[in-house]
This record gives sequence, C-alpha cells and structure tokens, in this order.
Amino acid sequence: MKIKHILPLLSAAGFAFAAYTVMTSNQPMPIAQAVAEPASAPYQAFIAGSGIVEAQSQNIAVGTPLSGVVSQVAVKVGDQVKAGGLLFALDDRDSRAQLAVKAADLAKAQAEVSVAKATLNDSESLSRMAEAVSDRRAISGEELLKRRNAAQIAKARLDSATAQVAQAQANWLNVQTTLERLQIKAPVDGEVLQVNVRVGEFAQAGALNTPLLLLGNLAQLHVRVDIDENDAWRFDKNSKAVAYLRGNRNYQANLQLAYVEPFVVPKQSLTGDSSERVDTRVLQALYRFDRQQLPVYVGQQMDVFIEAKAESPAQQAIPVQTGKPQ
Repeated sequence: MKIKHILPLLSAAGFAFAAYTVMTSNQPMPIAQAVAEPASAPYQAFIAGSGIVEAQSQNIAVGTPLSGVVSQVAVKVGDQVKAGGLLFALDDRDSRAQLAVKAADLAKAQAEVSVAKATLNDSESLSRMAEAVSDRRAISGEELLKRRNAAQIAKARLDSATAQVAQAQANWLNVQTTLERLQIKAPVDGEVLQVNVRVGEFAQAGALNTPLLLLGNLAQLHVRVDIDENDAWRFDKNSKAVAYLRGNRNYQANLQLAYVEPFVVPKQSLTGDSSERVDTRVLQALYRFDRQQLPVYVGQQMDVFIEAKAESPAQQAIPVQTGKPQ
C-alpha cells in the first residue's frame, strides 16, 4: 500500500518541477543597466557619428629608414620635443668605420691633386722655356712637341685627380648621410605619445603595424568624425556640431570645423557596436575644440552630433520609378 501512494506523489512532484522549470526558463532576461547614459542630440535633425581624438598634426608614426640595433632612446612618453630633436639612434659603428676609410681616400685624392698641380707647373714651365727659344736650331721640333704634349698630359692628369677628389668627397658625404639617417629626429614640434622601442632591440625599417614611436602636436586637438556615406549628402560644412565625452555625457564641447577630407574611404575605426558594419564607407570630417573644456586623451572616442538639413517634403514625395519607361 505504501508503494502505491509514493509513486503517484513522486510523479506529481516531478511534473510540478518540470512545469516550474519550463515557466522560469521562458521568462525574458532582465536588461542590464547601461554603465553610462548615452548622449542625446541637441538638434532636431542631425548626423550622428563616432569621433576619435587625434593631434593637430595627426598622429605621426615615426619609423626608421634603415634597419639596425637601437643604441640610444633619447625621449620618453610625455616629453616635449622640438623639430630636429633626437628621438632615438641606431648602432653606427660600422658606418663610422666606413667614414674613416672614405676620409682617408679623400685625403689621398687631395694629395694627388697637389702632385698633379706641381707636375703641370713643371711641364708648363719647360714648355714655355722651349717656346721662348728664338733660334729654332737650338731645339728640335720633336723636343718642342714632346714638351707641349707633356704639358697637356699633366693638365689631363690634374683634371683626373680633381675628379677623383669629387668622387671621394661624394663617397664621404654618402656615408655621412647614412650616419645622419641612423639618428631618428622629430619631424615637428610635439609631444611623445608612445615609445615602442628599447635599447638593444632591432628596429625594422618600413611601415609597421606598431610604430616605433608615436608623436603629435597637442597644442590643439582634433576629433576625426566618420560620417556614413548615406548621410554625406546631408552634411553641411557650416552646420553646428557638438561632441560628448564617451562615458560621461556631462562633458561636452562645441566643435569648429577644421577641414574635410573630400574622399570617401572604407570605415576603419570600429566602436564595438554589434550592429556596426565593417563594409561601410565614410566621409571623414575633422573638428577642433578647446582641449581645456574636456579631459580627453589622444585616441579616445567621442559621440559627435552634427546639425543636418532635413529631407524636404518635395524630396519625400518623389515616387520611385520601376520598370521600363513608356
């Protein structure tokens, strides 16, 4: 009798548990609260875009024209540098050795010029003495011709020695230029944003995914805004624009257009939105703002809203023609 009562109770309990599990699993997941409230546009008609803060001079990825081992790093992150100031240097011992050899070659060539000049002076003196003899019986015509030819040969040797000096000097300057290229200097006044090279590391020449050093003029900051190509026709250079700090919409700054790059390019700056398309093409506009208004850093994202012209009723009423014309 006990087993007959227990089995129905177990069946009822199992059914109740299954029903509870189904009901609880079908309930919608609660929406997570946003870490920070998103910014809202202050305009009735607007273009929204994501902006990236960059230096006024743009972010200059400094590389090296020659590959080599780094022997000195003269700056650190945050340093202010002047145009022409040393950033880092590569090992130049081999080039300095070559420079010493080229300097010796140049000195030898210059000495050869001195010898050639003395030989020319001697030959010209003998030739003039022969030409000055009034009595042609005192000197044969053959001897006179030899002295003339000797002077011409000496002059040709002087020209050759002078050319050798020019060549040796060019070789010396070539090595000197190589030495200067091994010292990487700042192209503009600015601030060091990144240093990705250390003493003893091998610095590869050419374009790199991670620049050896990043430099920028932070006297004025720009924000580069990506405008979707579908909204490009609504963009007006004279329109107002405002930027909000990503993560705190209480920080905002009015923007002034610096310039527009009039070439639509594939979008490269991704915001992380799951609905964002990577095949979108964008028009890039650069705005400047007072960096004292916002506590921003280069590379930070901002929410930008640009006042746009609304679509006119006439444009909305234009029917879309389909099929072949009558």
